Amino acid sequence: MGFIYNLIEWSGAETIFNIGSFGIRYYSMCWLLAFVVSYVLMQQVFKKENKSQEELDKLTMYIFLGTILGARLGHCLFYEFDYYIQHPLEMLLPLRKVNNEWQFTGYQGLASHGAAIGILLALYLYAKKTKTDFMWITDRLILVVPIAGAFVRIGNFFNSEIIGKPMETIYPWGVIFTKVDNVVRHPGQLYEAVGYTILFIFLWLFYKKSTTPKPGLLFGIFLVCLFSIRFIVEFYKENQEEFESGMLINMGQLLSLPFILAGLYLIFRPVQQQLKK
Repeated sequence: MGFIYNLIEWSGAETIFNIGSFGIRYYSMCWLLAFVVSYVLMQQVFKKENKSQEELDKLTMYIFLGTILGARLGHCLFYEFDYYIQHPLEMLLPLRKVNNEWQFTGYQGLASHGAAIGILLALYLYAKKTKTDFMWITDRLILVVPIAGAFVRIGNFFNSEIIGKPMETIYPWGVIFTKVDNVVRHPGQLYEAVGYTILFIFLWLFYKKSTTPKPGLLFGIFLVCLFSIRFIVEFYKENQEEFESGMLINMGQLLSLPFILAGLYLIFRPVQQQLKK
């Protein structure tokens, strides 16, 4: 990374260090930090709520699988449906068939909206299996989701992916992603990371200071705020797929709207209309 005329020049370093042919990537490290930090914070929540370590470990496994599967399938179905509907095995395998030969590519493509859906399904299954109230566990888990999302977006920055649009007016925080081109762009990934971090601080303090908020209130605030941040930041980011170019709002914004509406419902619904587990 360097600075040119008060701008950031980012060369897109992807690997922290290599052990032989195996490299430790910044993006993978950010994902790992997202889960580790979330786990440590949830330990505090479960301790406060008199829940056992065993329950947290079981929840962590559900969330991990829900996040990975949801993010992967979300990308395949929302952004590259035409390709993956003809290559369904590649949705779940970190492989791609090139010239009739299978090549290891890793999971190139993860969608945050798919991750959100996957997490919700995982929470539903966890609540049903453990006979835990769905709204109770959801109100607690969303406390750590924003900070996890911030780590993932920082990983995207390291990879020079999901880049921002060119700046019409040059600001000191403009970034030149030299792996892509020499254009001064908005650091859209960092905009999201900052927004998610602020949301995390707000939700955490709200949880710590509030006594007994109505079930679903924290979840509703989370949905409205996080997906509003996503909706706004999308105006400063390049579209991820070509088909989005002709859309009034892009796929990320379109997918954010149902979550925002669901959040508004949870915030303003009468207390007695509690969702059942």
